[in-house]
Amino acid sequence: MRIEEKIPTAVNQLHQVREEIGKVIVGQQDVVDGVLVCLLAGGHVLLEGVPGLGKTTLLRTLSRVLRLKYSRIQFTPDLMPADIVGSMIIETDERGGKGLRFQPGPIFSNLVLADEINRATPKTQSALLEAMQERTVTSGTTTHELEAPFLVMATQNPIEMEGTYPLPEAQLDRFLMKILVRYPSRDDLNRIVERTIQSEEVQIAQVIDRDTILELRSICRQVMVARHVQDYAVDVVMATQPGTVHAHPMATKYIRYGSSPRGAQALVECGRAVALMNGRFHLSIDDIRSVAPAVLRHRIILNFDAHADGQTPDSVLTEIVRSVQVVAASS
Repeated sequence: MRIEEKIPTAVNQLHQVREEIGKVIVGQQDVVDGVLVCLLAGGHVLLEGVPGLGKTTLLRTLSRVLRLKYSRIQFTPDLMPADIVGSMIIETDERGGKGLRFQPGPIFSNLVLADEINRATPKTQSALLEAMQERTVTSGTTTHELEAPFLVMATQNPIEMEGTYPLPEAQLDRFLMKILVRYPSRDDLNRIVERTIQSEEVQIAQVIDRDTILELRSICRQVMVARHVQDYAVDVVMATQPGTVHAHPMATKYIRYGSSPRGAQALVECGRAVALMNGRFHLSIDDIRSVAPAVLRHRIILNFDAHADGQTPDSVLTEIVRSVQVVAASS
């Protein structure tokens, strides 16, 4: 079956997933879509926002809708790497002999919630991010594979809050997207309160399963990428790199370090997932533009002048993406 024939079914399945999640999560559609994009693209997502905005509920609901193994790790300053990946334990058999056995940690799930990741020490953060990158856990001389699909949704408090260990830039780069979770609107907040006082619990239906998710990932990888769209993604990333001939004036003025090559890869991967969710089998420039803030905001580092002038990663990226679009459109 050609990809064009698979698209309608895939779009319908993803629409059903969003509908079921919407029974529990009020508003926050950008956040829901971003997590689904990362699931389809095979990457991980970092959510930043104050507590109480539904981040934990979102992933737990997603696991129920997709019937996937779910685990939650509460990051604290005393959390150790073994508490995440697992450890070797001593077992005694029926004859009294002793031996070592690997006891898997909570990382061995399909959906892993790393709650408040920036409250753990850098050593513990590194243990999680290594598993995210390699999709394996090594204990002694044995390497254990993590079952696909494997998605880590990490949450972190805003950096200005006390008692946090900000993730280093190289580790932030491992997240496919960074999504900002904002306060709900007045209407959404009223709906949240109304659901809270309801006497009946919301019933969630399982829409798709693990095999269907892997099939959707396969379809996503078949979404076509035209050369001019690929060039656009590359131009956007190169425009963020100060000190190069392709740097945008905003990058030269306000960016200390620009996006790595992973940024260009992520733009295409996430853009493909967006195209699939919108029922298309080709990537468009609009898809790249729609995912650019979430893909690149954690991959650029602003300098002192940016902070002094009140610039944010989003404000700088908005200007860069807009200008690159004009150049691409006129060429």
